[in-house]
Amino acid sequence: MPKESGTPVLDVIMSRKSVRAFDDRPVEKEKLEICLEAARRAPSWANKQCWHFIVINGKEKVKAAGILKQPMKNLPAIIVACAEPNRSGNGNDQPYYMVDIGISVEHIVLTAWEQGLGACWVGWFDEEKVKDRLGIPDHIRVVALLPIGYPAEKEGVGSKIIRKIAGSGDRKPLEEFVHHDKW
Repeated sequence: MPKESGTPVLDVIMSRKSVRAFDDRPVEKEKLEICLEAARRAPSWANKQCWHFIVINGKEKVKAAGILKQPMKNLPAIIVACAEPNRSGNGNDQPYYMVDIGISVEHIVLTAWEQGLGACWVGWFDEEKVKDRLGIPDHIRVVALLPIGYPAEKEGVGSKIIRKIAGSGDRKPLEEFVHHDKW
């Protein structure tokens, strides 16, 4: 049953931001497992759970993987979010594996934030390079890279520039995209 009072989930959603600079602390395996448990609980097309995740934990392992196009300061861990398209469905000529993995990734991002970790959904990567470096089978799609760790005390210049260009803190008012009863 849904909770009738309190808004802890909304508090996490409202305060979360993309983190691109991390402090020196390693990420505890237990916290990563909690994030992955949240992903496991995500809804999916006919409960097919088409997702696969590769966890690279440790600065040296992350660096050795060499899968990010843009380096991130002190990156201690990365989760590679993959999907098996044939384990999901299609509706209205749209592949739902992207929805399935999207929901599960957002569960990871929000759970990480709730635990004091920061993450950033990265979609700019060379899929073939990632697949080659990590031994990912051909029939699997790499959908997102999730750098994850404890946020640095101060946001780096690169993060500030990206945030300014993307306007990532700006949100449209509800009236611009919510329609009642019809368009």
